[in-house]
This record gives sequence, structure tokens and C-alpha cells, in this order.
Amino acid sequence: MTHKHEAIESACQTYPLYDSRWEHDACGTGFLAHVSGEANHSLVQQALEALARLTHRGAQDADAEVYDGAGILTQIPRALLLEELEKQQVTVANPADLGVGMVFLPPRGSVHTQQCRQIIEQVLQDAGLVILGWRTPPVNYNVLGTRAREIAPEIAQVLVACPADFTVEAYGKALYHARRLIERKLTEADISDCYIASLSNTVLVHKGLLAPNDLANFYQDLANPRFTSALAVFHQRYSTNTFPAWPLAQPMRLLAHNGEINTIQGNRNWMQAREGSMTSPYWNEQIQDLLPVVQPGNSDSAQLDNALEFLAASGRDLLQSMQMLVPPAWEHDPELDAARRAWCDYHAGLIEPWDGPAALVFTDGRTVGAALDRNGLRPARYVLTAQGLLIVASEVGVVSVEPQDVVEKGRLGPGEMIAVDLEHQVFLRDADIKEALAQRQPYQEWLESHRVSLPESSLEEVPDPGYAPEISDVFVRQQIFGYTHEDVEMVLRPILSENKEPTWSMGDDAPLAVLSNQQRSFSDYFRQRFAQVTNPPIDPLRERVVMSLDTYIGRRGSLLTETADHAHLIHLKSPILTEAQLESLCQIDDEHFRSRTLLTTFDITDGSAGVEKTLDRLEAEAIAAINDGITLIVLSDSDASLTRLPVPMVIAIGAVHRALIDKGLRSRASLICQTGKVCDVHQIALVLGYGAEAIVPTMALESVRAMAGDRRLEHVTRELAVERYIHVIEEGLCKIMARMGISTLRNIIGAGQFEVLGLVPEFVERCFAGSTFHTGKITYQLVSEQLIKQAEDLQQAQASPEAANPKKRKLADLGRYRFRRDAEYHAFNPLIVRALQKAAQSGAKEDYQQFTSLVYQRPATVLRDLLKFVPREPIPLDQVESMESIRSRFVISAMSVGALSPETHQTIAAAMNSIGARNNTGEGGEDPEWYHKTIEGYPVSSKIKQVASARFGVTPEYLVRAEELEIKMAQGSKPGEGGQLPPFKVTPFIAKLRHTAPGVQLISPPPHHDIYSIEDIAQLIYDLHQINPGARVGVKLVSAAGVGTIAAGVAKGHANYVLISGHDGGTGASPIQSIKHVGMPWERGLAEAQQVLVKNGLRKRVKLRVDGGFKTGRDVIIGALLGAEEFGFGTSALVSLGCDMARQCHLNTCPAGIATQREDLRAKFTGRPQFLINYLTQVAEEVRELLAELGFSRLEDVIGRADLLQGKVDCDLDVTPLLTSLPVISDPNAQTTVPQSKVAEKLLIDAEPALRGERSIITQHEINNYDRSIGVSLAGEIARRYGNEGLPGISITCNFTGSAGQSFGAFNVSGMRLILSGDANDYVGKSMGGGQIVIVPPTDSTFASQDNIILGNTALYGATAGYLFAAGRAGERFAVRNSGAVAVVEGVGDHACEYMTGGMVVVLGETGQNFGAGMSAGVSYVLDREDHFVGRCNTEMVGLSRIEDGSELEALRSVVELHARRTRSKYAEEILADWDQLSGKFWRVQPENSTVSARDFIGASDYDGLLSVSH
Repeated sequence: MTHKHEAIESACQTYPLYDSRWEHDACGTGFLAHVSGEANHSLVQQALEALARLTHRGAQDADAEVYDGAGILTQIPRALLLEELEKQQVTVANPADLGVGMVFLPPRGSVHTQQCRQIIEQVLQDAGLVILGWRTPPVNYNVLGTRAREIAPEIAQVLVACPADFTVEAYGKALYHARRLIERKLTEADISDCYIASLSNTVLVHKGLLAPNDLANFYQDLANPRFTSALAVFHQRYSTNTFPAWPLAQPMRLLAHNGEINTIQGNRNWMQAREGSMTSPYWNEQIQDLLPVVQPGNSDSAQLDNALEFLAASGRDLLQSMQMLVPPAWEHDPELDAARRAWCDYHAGLIEPWDGPAALVFTDGRTVGAALDRNGLRPARYVLTAQGLLIVASEVGVVSVEPQDVVEKGRLGPGEMIAVDLEHQVFLRDADIKEALAQRQPYQEWLESHRVSLPESSLEEVPDPGYAPEISDVFVRQQIFGYTHEDVEMVLRPILSENKEPTWSMGDDAPLAVLSNQQRSFSDYFRQRFAQVTNPPIDPLRERVVMSLDTYIGRRGSLLTETADHAHLIHLKSPILTEAQLESLCQIDDEHFRSRTLLTTFDITDGSAGVEKTLDRLEAEAIAAINDGITLIVLSDSDASLTRLPVPMVIAIGAVHRALIDKGLRSRASLICQTGKVCDVHQIALVLGYGAEAIVPTMALESVRAMAGDRRLEHVTRELAVERYIHVIEEGLCKIMARMGISTLRNIIGAGQFEVLGLVPEFVERCFAGSTFHTGKITYQLVSEQLIKQAEDLQQAQASPEAANPKKRKLADLGRYRFRRDAEYHAFNPLIVRALQKAAQSGAKEDYQQFTSLVYQRPATVLRDLLKFVPREPIPLDQVESMESIRSRFVISAMSVGALSPETHQTIAAAMNSIGARNNTGEGGEDPEWYHKTIEGYPVSSKIKQVASARFGVTPEYLVRAEELEIKMAQGSKPGEGGQLPPFKVTPFIAKLRHTAPGVQLISPPPHHDIYSIEDIAQLIYDLHQINPGARVGVKLVSAAGVGTIAAGVAKGHANYVLISGHDGGTGASPIQSIKHVGMPWERGLAEAQQVLVKNGLRKRVKLRVDGGFKTGRDVIIGALLGAEEFGFGTSALVSLGCDMARQCHLNTCPAGIATQREDLRAKFTGRPQFLINYLTQVAEEVRELLAELGFSRLEDVIGRADLLQGKVDCDLDVTPLLTSLPVISDPNAQTTVPQSKVAEKLLIDAEPALRGERSIITQHEINNYDRSIGVSLAGEIARRYGNEGLPGISITCNFTGSAGQSFGAFNVSGMRLILSGDANDYVGKSMGGGQIVIVPPTDSTFASQDNIILGNTALYGATAGYLFAAGRAGERFAVRNSGAVAVVEGVGDHACEYMTGGMVVVLGETGQNFGAGMSAGVSYVLDREDHFVGRCNTEMVGLSRIEDGSELEALRSVVELHARRTRSKYAEEILADWDQLSGKFWRVQPENSTVSARDFIGASDYDGLLSVSH
């Protein structure tokens, strides 16, 4: 049953680009449980208090009146309900027989209410259940906000009893079955506003569009002392849209979820595919009543709840069901024992993960638990008290506990689960749960008996393909399959020579495939999707340990049963197969693995019907094959020739995959593709993404073998060529998956995670159903005709005399990557470049007009070329606002010092500062000397400072020197990936700015490690507002379907502006496949952002900015009409300063001296500020002229007026959805901020004497988890007055007791010391630039510090200096991107010291997996008492060694002594007491060629200061 609010439904007509599929949510969540199983009211009260303390993790609507939702899931309050029933003279013999349905009936006054009640009663009666009656729970609608009250349901409870002949199990089963039937009947009755929040004999859900602290005011039962429970699951929601509906509030029926299931599209597709083979002795014929399992239209959380409920109601217990859906990253875990590995391997063959950032709390009323996703991307902390109360929540500190009552403080790590079995009164830890699961069945025995692995075959083995003589030549076959010169020379050759994906620069300035006049590969109509904000991309380079390319092929058994036969699958470690491996597969002597090959070619005489006829045939043949018992279907174009034309394999696989799903046959066979139509990783990912489980890229393999031994590839053998090609494709697949935020290939297969650009709807619906598409004119017939023309041209060429001469043969060079005469058009071709430079240098209007005439005469290249202005009455030019006011809206987009030379960067800044406009630092930081430097009298410091994922150069002073702070979530040329700077561009100057070592390649993490969800970006926005209250904070997003809902979430997070970047933005260095295949045109994303922000009433809160290929005044006007208020120029600005588009930025050989760090080339830079000023002045003047033509005097008056645009005749793309007039712009009075913590306010007042340099001060404060970013505003004030130098010595000491909120001590500066007695949440000390942070357990605590968690995830992220001492363990990603801080901690989670580029970290206890990944400078010391560390350290860039040098050991001892003194850690004192024995257990972790050691840090001047200051 679909639950959509009517406002959303009607809105879709007004806002055509809005799509509810892209709504996201996140939240704070948790549970409380008495391990003893004792039910009382105080636990409910504590849960409500905990929920209220997570209010800051939720959000409100545009009017700040309605919350996005809150709720609580408890056991049924039997005492309360039975007492009421007794008053009505209704008796229930056994209290356990009572069941309750919490029903959201249609809003009061609806004509459907009575019909809903009748449906519910009828189904319950038919199920044999005893209806005791309806109850109206006491609710107070007056506490609701206006909108929440308008759409509020009528809330009722239906009370039922268990029939005498039902077992407890049968009762629960009957209630689940009844609810599913009710939902079906409501759908059949076309009733969409009736929802059953819960119908159970164990649990009851109370939720709604409420503030957390209003739950008990609204649901008055919750305040009743008779309302008792032994458990309570709670949830506070943050939604990206502001039309949340009551059913979308959480908890759901079994779970509450913080995060996002970003594999949901594939999960839905495969659950549907399995339904045809779904059988269960538990349900028998009733199984059909439970389908579809996943209910369309629900949120990702609700759909996960559907799946969990289905499994748990069908014979498996709750913990097994949850672990099946959210398994750990087991594939590369060397410490996993055989039994647990077997459990994971067996279940991997049953179902793919439901993955994404996810902290899940769940209960069936008997067991309550929590689980974390395989990457550990959401926080989940727990506290166990002496009284047996277990508190689990997104943050520590949500329930006040006396220190002496704490038995244990812990966290859930990646892939971990904990639970309380209330019936057996036991607390189950992760190891307990997984050990028990592994013993359920003889999984290992089943695998050993039934699992099949592909035999190892030599790469030398190549079966004879038996080609006909006329196509036996590789060159001819390359032509048949559409290979081009660039495919071979710019894709395959770099793969063989460098063993990595080719890199390119300056972005994509070729036309979109649908607009191109060249015949492009069919794969070019698809764009890869990517994660931004609501879920993070994964890091495939440094966190490869969580990724998997494994796939399983064969016939799948029913998901609802477990037998040995379920293990009878072939396990492939990679989906990329050679010809010999395919032959081995097809020759396996096993009835379970019978294969048949279906040919995907058509005869040239079939004409334009060829493709469609082939699909009809393939679908029929696939269905027949399965009915014949075939389990491996091979789709092959191996018979392709000059007369048998190969259908693009993605079309063939997509059609067969969808047809088998529709027939309920998909799980009975696997699909394998053998094709010459793929070459690069994008094409292979598409074939997998639309249903293939393995692929043999025949032509690519033949091509690389043929290239082996060529000039400059003399060292490459045929075997090595194949090995390198497969390796690079596998790495590329990981990168594509990671970009989407997906860890396993099984979540890519058949998921359709692409956007389709230019196909007719019926084409998409047949072959690519479920993918987002933008309607165009590409049909089956057109594809057939293109293939036929290509074949006829080839036949003609074959007949020419040149065809016989190998030296004269050359594949077609379409110029898709770089400009070639008579080939693909390029927006920055040499004529355009020269014309723009001439206009910039002269400043003459006629030169600028010559430039624009070349632009306007081009073939359709981008979406705006399909648009024209609606004719209107013009006005005189002198009535139009000034050029200066228009020009002030222009921004030079982010380009780092590093990508650009310092001279270029300073020239841009001077130009923009001189005209009152702005430029952006990019992600490389800025030289502090530039804050005071000028060129031609104008400052060279950038007004916009970017905060990117690597936090390069992000210091406290950098942040306070900004007028705007921009959080870069993605980059147009490579969304979902981090920036990269080759080692030869990391000069000593660049290394100093970025706080790294020179000569080392710098790769930014794909995600911000403090932004894994929408509430995380709200926290970073809050942090930045705290350190620089005067700065505007913006967020850079990249255009894609769904970017509007993300923009809405960002606006609700109190950003001041949102930047929408187009896919065609420039870049200094990006993988060539990313440049060409990721992201969408800015016109599409901007129009959606405008529509969704207006729809949600949020547009006035934020400015909209846009960039991506901007050149002319016409671009600016179209941007304004689609909703933008400000406009970014990047590549064109560089061209105005002399860039010749040599596309050598990534090689450090820029001939213009612009994108290089070589001093000899930098000397050639001839750009001047005036050139850029001239260019932007002419653009602004053109904007004035166009405004006059349109009849408007102000640019502001046309913003959002898309009705002034119309599509040109015969457009290749449907642009109608863009052209909705919504003239709403930002209003400074509507912008919102979150109030500062009272503690932070008091700190600023207390510290004033120290800020003035009068005296040192000491303060004392209690602190709570809702006191966030403590110390940040004080650090900002110090940095404003004194820069990064801060204050002398320890000028300010702040003592705190309690649980600190997020970002405690972030951006700390010298002169500050923060001492916390208690514990802290995530992001402690991030980007700290000095000072000290000391965190210790409360003095009354009795637990061992080294065994307990004291601070959260991502501490010291991007820190450049300072000291952190913590007497306890830290969470995941400790000291990620640490660039100079010194830290001592007593244990860390996974991925510690990742990307570390400076500083020192001492870990006195256990570490998690993947320690030191990507660490390029600095040093770490790890005490390895249990001898586990060697296997947990990522040694790709670091080496491990024991400490032999006595002076180094003494220096390390000095650091440990300082830690003991600062924290009074008994554990540290024990280590020191046994130093002679334990010192030999330390490992030094150090990058190669590094000589830094502890000696260097204890010799520093600030270290001496530490020693001289008492605790």
C-alpha cells in the first residue's frame, strides 16, 4: 500500500521535476531495555527524555512549526489496556493474549473512515481473531503545528484477543497476515490515507509529526503511570522534504533507522525477482497474500522494515533476519573464523545486502537489538548500568547515569550487532549473536558439499573462436563492434602502460550523446548516479577492505527456506571472465548448471525492425530455456559480422532481465554476457547494472592481447595485458560502486543505478525500468538504423584499396575526448579559445561579440542550446540596472592553489576583489601571507574559502578570514570522488599550505568523514557558523535527479546558499571515465532545485548559485530564468587569463603557466587581473542587453521565470519539465540559524580577560550531549584576533563534566585547554590548530578506561596542530587526515590514521582493521599486547617496525608519562610500571622514506610548555 500525502501528489503537476523517490531522511535513534525484562513506567519516561535530547538531530518544516516526526515503540501496556477493558466488562483470560492495532484512520470528517473500520474488522474476523472492540486513545491535537494538525489522522486502536486454539506463534503469524490483507484491501478500495502503524500481540507504536518532547503531551497514554514496558525504541526524524506524512515518522513496525539504504533500488528489484520462486511450508498458499514483499511508495526505512518483517514472520528469528539483510563486511576479514565465514558465504547466495549508512534499532517485543552497517557510517553508542539498564543511542549522554553506576561504555563497530533477549534475561554481544547464528545449520558442510568455484585457468588459454576469414582480423572486428581510435589509444593503451584508469583534465566540453551529430556509443546515453550528502560515497582506494566484487550464479532457492541445495551455486570472485573461464563454466558437469547461448545479433536485412525483433526473440528464447531446465543463459554476440549486427549488449540484457522478472522466472537462472560491444568500465558497469551477473568482454580482451608488445608496450606480454585490463576494470567497478555509496557488486547487478538521457519512454520501460530517465527521441528503430549505417560504411571501406594495406588502416577518430578537425564539436575549441582571449585582452565589445557569435552558432551541445527566449516587448537599455550590480553576482568557481599556480590564483583573486565580486580558494587552503598581500593594489586573498573532504589548509584562521565558507560535497567533473593532485605538483610550498609532505600524491577522501547523512551536514554548517558567525555558509552539490530534495535538506540544515554544479565543469585531474559519464547538466539540477525548494517553502531561506561551462551573458540569463541568483565561471576565466586548453593540467606541463607548479612554466604566465575584469564586464553588459530585449530592468525580476523560455522546434530532449515559472528568490530575513549553546555563550564572556591578554582564566561547566561545538566560537574569536598563533601558553582552561555534544574542541587553537570529565560524541578536535584537549572518565567511575569508549568517531579530522589525551577508546576513523596534532588514546576502531599527513598518534591498546591506510607522513605507535596488529594494519603505504633506538623509546615513554599525568589513567600508569616488558610490544607505523619519530615531537617548543603546566 502506498502512502502519499495529497499535497505531494498535487504538487507533482506544479513541480514536474519533483520525484518522491529521491526523498531522504536521517535522524537520531536508540533504545532502552531492562535486561531483567522488568516492565515499568520509568523506562518509558527515560526513553522520552532520551528522545528529547536528540532533538537537534531532527528538523522542522519551512515555518519552523512542524517537526519531521518522532516516535516510540514499546511493549504493549497490558495493565493499562486490560484495566480499561475490565471497566467495559470485557475480560481476557490471559493478558498475553491481548493484541493491539494502532490505526491511523483518514483525517476526521473523511467519508472513508467507516469503510476502513469495516475492512479492518472483516479481515480480523476472517482470520479467526477475536475482536474485543475499538479504543480511542487520549490524544491532544492542540500540541500539533498547523500543518501537522491539518493532515493528522484520526487515531484509533483495535483490540483483539488470541483464539483458544492458536499457539503464540500462530497468533503472531495471523496478525501479520491480517495486516497485509488489510493493506491490500485498502489499496483495492483506492484508500491511501489509512495506515496501520502496528498490529501485534507484543508491541505498540506511537508516532507522528511531533516534537520529541511533545510525544507524551499528544499521546497521553505515554504519561500514564500504568503505561509500562521493559523496552522502548525511539526515533527523531530529519527529512529532506518538508511535506512529511504521519506514516513516514518512525519507528516502523519492527525497526527505527538512522541513515539511508542506498542500495534500495536493487533490493526492490531483486525482491520482486524472487517473488516468482517464493515458497514456504510456513505459509503455503497464503504466501501470495504477502506479496509484494516491499510495498511501493514507502521510504527506504519502511521498505527495509517490510523485508525484515517478512523474514521474521516466516520462520527465522529477528536476529538472523536482521543479520541476513545487514551483514558485516566479511569477504576480506582475515580474523573471521570458519563457521562465521560459512554463515556469511551461505547467506550471500540467498540475498544481497541492504546497505548504506545505517544504525538500526529493532524489536519484536521479546528481543531488542541494534545493528550497524558494514562500513560503520552511523554512530551507535551504548551504556550498561549496574541496574541492568542498557541504553543505546546515536549519541552518548541521552540518559543521565551516575558515574559509579556505569558498568560498561561501548560502541557498535562496523557490521556489529548487540541485543537483549528479554525472555532469557541476557545481554547478547556481537560475538555471542554471530556464534549462535553460525551454529544454526551445518553451513560449512553445505558449502563444502555444494558450493562450486570456477577452476583456475591460465590467461594464456584462449579457445578458438572460429571466426570466418573476412572477420578474422582484430582491426575488422574492432570496427564491427564500434571501437574508435580513442578507445584503443586513450582507454586501452594507458591501461596497459600504467596499469590504472587513464586520467584527463579540463572536464567534458563535448555535446551530450543525445545532442551529438556523431554516432556515439549507446552507453553514452547513460549517466552514473552518485552519492552526495544523504549518504556518502565509499572510499575504494583506502577502504577497499569493505568492498566486494563477488557474485553467485545458478538457480536460487526460495528465500524463505534453508537447505543444503541453497548452497549449490557457483561463486565468482569477479564478474569479469576470460573466454577460457566462460568455456569452463559452460562445461561444468552438473545438472544444476546447464547452459545455453542466445545470440544477440540481427541480420542486416531486418532493417529498422532489427533490434526490436531481436529483443522479442531473446525474451522468448530465455523463457523457453528456463522452462527446459537451463540455469546459465549466455547472451552472446560472437557471431557478429558485416551482415550480422550486434545489438548493444546493455539493451539485450536489460530486456531479458526485465522479461524474466515479469514472468517470475528470474531467480531460476543467471545471465552471463559474452560481448565485443564493451571496452571501458562504464560500458561494463552498465551491462552488470541491467542484469548480467558476469561478463566476457571479448573484443577488449582480443584488443589488449593484440597490443601487447607494441611500441612502448614491449614489456607487456599477452597474458600480462589481459591481467592488467581485468585489474583496471575491477578497480574501476569498485570506483563506480563506491561513487554510488555501494560496497558490493551484488548491489549493482540489476539495480539500474543510472540516469538515462534521450530514450523514448517505451524503450526505457522495456529494457531499463526503474531508472530515472529524461525523455528524448532515441527509439529501437533509430538504434537499428545507426547499426546498419555503420555496417554499410564498413562494407564500403572494406572494398576500398586502402583496406588491404595495414599501414593505412586506422579506426575512426571521433574526437570525443579531445578536439579533432571534422570530428566531435568541443565547446572550448581553438577558435573559441582564441576569440575569448582576444576579447579579454582588448576589452572591446566587437571582440566579445565575435566570441559570442562563435558560441551561438555552435551545434546543440548542452541543454540550454535547446532553449530560446519567448519574444517580448523590449525596454531601453538605459532603464536596466548597472553592469556593476550584475557583475557582483559573478563568482569564480573553486580552483585550488596546487591545481593552479600561485600566480594564477592570486591574479584571479585580485581581479574579483577589485570589482567587489568573489572567488573561491578551492580545496588547497591559502597562504596566510596572502591575507595581507596585494596585486595592483587589490587583495589576493579569496573571499570564499572551501571546506572539502581532505580539509587541506582548513585552519582556524583560514575559516575566520572568509566572507563565505563553502562545503564541497561533490565536483562536477567527478562527483563521488575526491580531488587528486599528482606528486610532482606537491611542491614544498603546496605541501606547506596543505600540511603534508612534499612530493607525495594527494588524494582527497571521496566522502567528508564528518558527513555521512543529512543531519551530519547540518552539524558541519552549525560548526562553521560557530567559528565564523559573520560568514555565509554554502554547500556545493552536483546536478543529478534528486538534487532538489538534497538542496531542501541542506536548506533545512541552515545553509545560506546552495551551489548546483553541472557535469561539464573543469578539473585539474580526474579519471577519464568520471569526466565523461557522471553528473548531469546544470540546467536540469538547477530547475529541480528551484522547484523543490519553492514547493517546500524553503526557497527564501537560501540563495541558489550555479556553475558549469558558463561563457556568455545568455548562459547567465538562462541560469537566472531557471532559478539562480549567482553564477560561477571557471574554465572560461582561465581561458581569459591565457589557458589554451592543452589539457595537460594533470601532467604539470601547462604551457601557459596556469595549471602547473613548475617554476620555468609559471614564468610564462602572462595573465593580468584586467583580462578577467574585461571578460566579466562584457558578460555583464550582454546580460543588460538581453534583459532590455526581454523587457526587464533588473536581473532579480527574471529569476525563476522559466516561462520566458521555450523549447526549440524538434528538440532531441524534452525540456518541458524545466520550464515551470516559480519566481521566488532568497530573502535575508527568511534565513535561519540555530542558537548557540548556553555553555558556549558563557565561555566567550568568561574568556574576555584572556582574550584581551590581561590574565589567564579557568572556567567550570556542566555539559550535555545537546551542547554542541563547545569551544568552537571561542577558538574563532581567538583566531580572529591573533590568527593561528593563538594565545600564549595556557591562557584559557575550560573544565567540563558530563557528556559533550558533537564537535567538542573542533578548531581548537593555541592557548586553549579543554578538560572533560565524562565522555564525548563524534568529531572531537576536528581541524584543531593548537591547544590541548584532555578527556578522562569521571572520578567516581569504576570501569577500566582501556576497555571502554570515551570519544566518538572521526576525532582529529584534519587537525593541523595541538594535543589530545583521552583515557579510553575512540571510535572509527580516529585521526583521519591528521596533519600535525599529537594524540594519545587507549584504543581505536577501524580506519584509524587514514590519510594521515603529519603529527603523531600513540595507541596504547587495541586497534580496528585498516589502520594507517593512505598514511603519507607523520608517525604512529601502537601497543600490541595481543599480537593482532600486524594483520589489522594496511601496509600499502606504511611499514611496521619495532623500536630499537633507546632515545626514541625514551621519547615515547615521555609521551606516555605525559598522558598518564594529564588523564590520571591507571592503565597508562600500569604500562609505565611495566615499561621494560611492554616497550618491546610497540610497533612504529611510518610511511616509507620517513624518518620522523617521537623524538621530534618531544623536542617541540609547545611540548615543553605542556610539561611546565600542571593538570
